[in-house]
Amino acid sequence: MNCEHVEALPVEVTPDATDQCPDCVAEGTVHWVHLRECLTCGHVACCDSSPRKHATAHHDETDHPVIRSYEPGENWRWCYPDARLV
Repeated sequence: MNCEHVEALPVEVTPDATDQCPDCVAEGTVHWVHLRECLTCGHVACCDSSPRKHATAHHDETDHPVIRSYEPGENWRWCYPDARLV
């Protein structure tokens, strides 16, 4: 089954961080588990296993629908509206 949210994504986005969650750093912490990248705007944020769950917070604030793992060697994507891997 195709995902309309993936089909509507820009062809390319530039990540706004490389090895950290900028939201955590702005809050004065460096405690995150894994990083995710928003495929609409390139915002990098921490995953739901992290204390602050900034990737989901970014989705909640922006309605940007799809993230991808920003971990080396991982290439999966998650669609929030469809609640599934895409």
